[in-house]
Amino acid sequence: MPWLVVIISYILGSIPTAYLFGRVTAAGDIRKIGDENAGAANAYREMGSRTGVLVGIIDAAKGTLVIIIAQAANMPQVVVMFAGVAAVVGHNWPVFLGFRGGRGVSTTIGILFVLVTLPMLILTLPTLLILIFRRNVTPSMAFLFIFLPLVDWWLNVPPVLMAYGVALPALVGITTFFRTRPKAIHQP
Repeated sequence: MPWLVVIISYILGSIPTAYLFGRVTAAGDIRKIGDENAGAANAYREMGSRTGVLVGIIDAAKGTLVIIIAQAANMPQVVVMFAGVAAVVGHNWPVFLGFRGGRGVSTTIGILFVLVTLPMLILTLPTLLILIFRRNVTPSMAFLFIFLPLVDWWLNVPPVLMAYGVALPALVGITTFFRTRPKAIHQP
């Protein structure tokens, strides 16, 4: 049963929200426009604010849903955390898009909102303010993911969840690093 929960989590994470919205809105394949990333930020820039926000909400809901499913199935904490990782891996490397997806930011946020709700709620307003004033996801997410462990510590969050709150955003950071590196210039 634990492996079934993890597999379901990967499949749910693999649902390519930005790609589907691109096809429905006739914007095209999101992986071929903008920064070629199949995520909410690229959808926001290339398909408009409403679509981008909706994609972000749905991607966050994917993360929330897999944690709720794992908890409802009375899985041990380690399986619940693996389910979250599987959802982010599914979002970043979706089976439905040839393993080329997003960066996992929204999905990670959805997961962390369920597992460390109070720290995430405390950090929501300043994170949103940074996002609004800077108009850039990177500094707002850097703030959120850097200060989350400190707020976790302040609120006596269990160490395993504190570590998870560092490890999951690290996966997002690694994905972002490899997806945003300058492409090699090919000469004819």
